[in-house]
Amino acid sequence: MAAPRPPPARLSGVMVPAPIQDLEALRALTALFKEQRNRETAPRTIFQRVLDILKKSSHAVELACRDPSQVEHLTSSLQLITECFRCLRNACIECSVNQNSIRNLDTIGVAVDLILLFRELRVEQESLLTAFRCGLQFLGNIASRNEDSQSVVWVHAFPELFLSCLNHPDKKIVAYSSMILFTSLNSERMKELEENLNIAIDVVEAHQRQPESEWPVTLLDLMIAKLVGDEPLTKDDIPVFLSHAELIASTFVNQCKIVLKLTSEQHADDEEALATIRLLDVLCEMTANTDLLSYLQVFPGLLERVIDLLRLIHVAGNDTANIFSTSGCVKAEGDVSNVAEGFKSHLIRLIGNLCYKNKDNQDKVNELDGIPLILDSCSIDDSNPYSFTPLPVLTQWVVYAIRNLTEDNSQNQDLIAKMEQQGLADASLLKKMGLEVEKRGDRLILKSTRDTPPQ
Repeated sequence: MAAPRPPPARLSGVMVPAPIQDLEALRALTALFKEQRNRETAPRTIFQRVLDILKKSSHAVELACRDPSQVEHLTSSLQLITECFRCLRNACIECSVNQNSIRNLDTIGVAVDLILLFRELRVEQESLLTAFRCGLQFLGNIASRNEDSQSVVWVHAFPELFLSCLNHPDKKIVAYSSMILFTSLNSERMKELEENLNIAIDVVEAHQRQPESEWPVTLLDLMIAKLVGDEPLTKDDIPVFLSHAELIASTFVNQCKIVLKLTSEQHADDEEALATIRLLDVLCEMTANTDLLSYLQVFPGLLERVIDLLRLIHVAGNDTANIFSTSGCVKAEGDVSNVAEGFKSHLIRLIGNLCYKNKDNQDKVNELDGIPLILDSCSIDDSNPYSFTPLPVLTQWVVYAIRNLTEDNSQNQDLIAKMEQQGLADASLLKKMGLEVEKRGDRLILKSTRDTPPQ
């Protein structure tokens, strides 16, 4: 007579196999945990059993890391690992009790170690990728809205897991690891992240490879914080920023026109467009650093694209009422105004930076008819009765750009002087900018009426 089968365990009125010994039992448990009532009544002993299977199956992965010939024998172990992660992932959905129980078994540490082993294998086996993805999904779910779990995930995962996963060729792995990163961030961990800027760079690189994914703007903010911080960049920092300045600039050149989507109300919160604005902020701060400026001043296509984009948003603002129009700024009273004013002024700021003591760029702006465009960007909109004075921040950067464009450049000085004589440049506007045209014999001279440049 066959030995009697052990009685099934009961989970919230649903019969499940016990003990959990095989793949089918794990799959059944994974399905049960799709229901909230089953998650809420799950005994801690179930998670211990799942963890035991996970540990036992991970030994095969460790062996394959030491001996690559064993990779072909991983199939059954990877199936079990995948189902363990799926089971734990489902158990954590909106259930802090399960999150805490699973965390207290040190399952997070086991999962992170196993995921790092997956990366070490470096094989494109689909079953391995599936296990990899499910492991990251589990870490994301156990950390969701649970500060204690977030802390444990951060301790085990930072920075190795993020450095390992954020540059992975599989876009789902990149997306899931980004989710874990942002789920776990708080003000204290942000400071740690500032000290590991390569992680931010990896996310930027990942987006360049996968432009359809959302931009993690927070990491761009970290780059800005590092550039504008009280402490100057160290000798070790400079090579890091130089090596990635090309990435930031090329990404901006390739996709900056996506900002025009913001002229439509239905795209007012477009993540890519808003992130592209942060890219411009990074470029402005990079070019404010003398060690980075010279590299970006000769970056192919950057100056031309900035002038082209300034012209496009200037025309868009004049054609219809949108966030780039003067009337749009007046009516918005908040974020929209800040986006419009800030983006336009930062384009002009970047032009000014790129032209700083650089005759070639000064001449290039002239050739592209950029000087009249910059001056017109600061003009008062007569169609708007509420606009009595130019926007102060925008005016400040126009003054800065014009000074850098005309410094030791008689051709650009002559152009502005002739524009004023022909009525193409408003004398009162030039005066507000701290400039005036003086006639000396047969020549028109543009000179400054201020002793110090804007700060």
